Amino acid sequence: MDRLITVEELEAATNSLLENGKKVGADSWQQRVKNQTPHCGFGEAGTCCRICSMGPCRITPKAPRGICGCDVHGIVGRNYLKFTAGGAAAHSDHGREIMHTLHQTKADGNYQVKDPEKLIRIANEWGIETEGKDIYELAHEVAEVGLMEYGKPFGYQKFLKRAPEHTQKLWEDAGLQPEAIDREISRSLHMTHMGCSSLPEALIHQSLRVGLSDGWGGSMMGTEFSDVLFGTPKPVDTTANIGVLEKDMVNIIVHGHDPSLSEMIVHYANDPEMIALAKSVGAKGINIAGVCCTANEVAMRHGIPMAGNFLSQENVVLTGACEAIVVDVQCIFPALGPLSKCFHTKFVTTSPIARIPDSEFIQFNAETAGENAKAIVKMAVENFTNRKTDLVNIPDQKTNARVGYSVEAIVKVLDGVANSQVDTFGTTKPLLECVTSGVLRGAVAMVGCNNPKVRPDYAHIELMKKLIANDIILIVSGCSAQAAAKAGLLDPVVAKEYCGAGLKRVCELANIPPVLHMGSCVDISRMLILASELSKDSGIPIAQLPVVGCAPEWMSEKAVSIGNYVVATGLDTFLGVDPYVRGSSEICEWLTGETGIKKWVEANYTVETDIEKLGDKMIECIESKRAALGI
Repeated sequence: MDRLITVEELEAATNSLLENGKKVGADSWQQRVKNQTPHCGFGEAGTCCRICSMGPCRITPKAPRGICGCDVHGIVGRNYLKFTAGGAAAHSDHGREIMHTLHQTKADGNYQVKDPEKLIRIANEWGIETEGKDIYELAHEVAEVGLMEYGKPFGYQKFLKRAPEHTQKLWEDAGLQPEAIDREISRSLHMTHMGCSSLPEALIHQSLRVGLSDGWGGSMMGTEFSDVLFGTPKPVDTTANIGVLEKDMVNIIVHGHDPSLSEMIVHYANDPEMIALAKSVGAKGINIAGVCCTANEVAMRHGIPMAGNFLSQENVVLTGACEAIVVDVQCIFPALGPLSKCFHTKFVTTSPIARIPDSEFIQFNAETAGENAKAIVKMAVENFTNRKTDLVNIPDQKTNARVGYSVEAIVKVLDGVANSQVDTFGTTKPLLECVTSGVLRGAVAMVGCNNPKVRPDYAHIELMKKLIANDIILIVSGCSAQAAAKAGLLDPVVAKEYCGAGLKRVCELANIPPVLHMGSCVDISRMLILASELSKDSGIPIAQLPVVGCAPEWMSEKAVSIGNYVVATGLDTFLGVDPYVRGSSEICEWLTGETGIKKWVEANYTVETDIEKLGDKMIECIESKRAALGI
């Protein structure tokens, strides 16, 4: 298309799919939201405590303390820390699985080392001898050292040394450096056990610390070693939106977060034997498309189309054209089980971490990855003959998208504009020059989920349009990136026409979209590295750069962990959904005030549920940072 797709058009396509669902009596998240409304006010304020069986206790003016005597500030703080620890556990377990996969690599195995240069670079960074070693011997040694980051008895996270010295000093002075990842998660759960911490300052302090163990620990290992295993992303063109499903092909959807599974599914979908089988059952071939962060992973490494984000996951089944939806971990609706049974779709779960009713479970692991993936693809192909043609409804919505802007790719693209024939890792100085000259006003790192509390995708898309019109470049990941893709904001040809004059010029010179796709949720760690490089190259502390973070539609525990590590790295962070803390004035002050976490990390949160005002506040913050720097 030669224009952006509007939210209204996205909603119209969804409504047509819901009509498809009515034909077979299918449930939908839209109906379940109505059934759950109104939500529990105590839960939304964070004032309900159920960590022991004396309760649950709910704080009210008539009952200002729980049975144990904990007040509202301790209860809200404990709930916030538990939320953060859950998110850090999920992201870090993702990273752990990637490390185990790295340990299984071999030249003739299911998995190989695709970026040996990055492996060697990290090994040198960690003080591991690389000379004279076979690349797989080195991979196994690095994997073992990386796995020790989860449970080592002494010391702090190795990747913390990547941060600017100023940031490292802030963490040291505040006692925020995370130790072993599992230690921080365990400490958080111990602190929130009945009869332990109820002091707001201590609970928020540990929330930042366990968040940092995710961002600069588990997530960063998940990102860096996915690059080692599957290749460091480079810009690649693909397509997005529900129209990427093909009426005359076997459609397999990969959904979740762990690329170890999806990489193998993509490989066997291209196997000549499987393609021949597809043709033998009447299909023209096999079409792989993705949902959620798995979609981001395979899109940026293979150009696989992105069908949608979190609240789109039911839509792919509602098309009636999905032979299989194959999932790994995180953000998977249990509703996919009964929904798939309304159609011919096979719902395949693959991880003991995510066992879901009404699914076919094929346990996936690195040792048997090839045979597992081949069996799943074969199952999907054979299911093509069960498709009911009268139920097929694929909305005609498809956009072009350029994805895969790793830090290395961003530096190379922008440095290449200023310095021709750049062959090695350059610097962020060309980007800084664009900002200091006023061509760009600043940058926003937009991340996070969809949430029915906010009109789905609306906040992401409208905020992006507002920001690029004000010459603010965006780096995006996760479901936010897919919202951009669905609207056409990752199309370098179409999206530049919605930019201010300065940003449009940068897009034309560098041949980039104004919204740069950085990858999946764990790849927000790339944003930390980019912010750190900008700080080092400019000599300006991260908190003073005209860069902010934003999660306008956040939903999951992982998003709270992300928010905490982004703000603890020094990036002021803007939320469009309340983080369930408004029941405590003290916790709110710690998170959003001038005397709370800002005194530790020089940044804090802003919560604004009016999306128009949220955009204005981000622009105001960026301009105030520019003014303070005299630029």
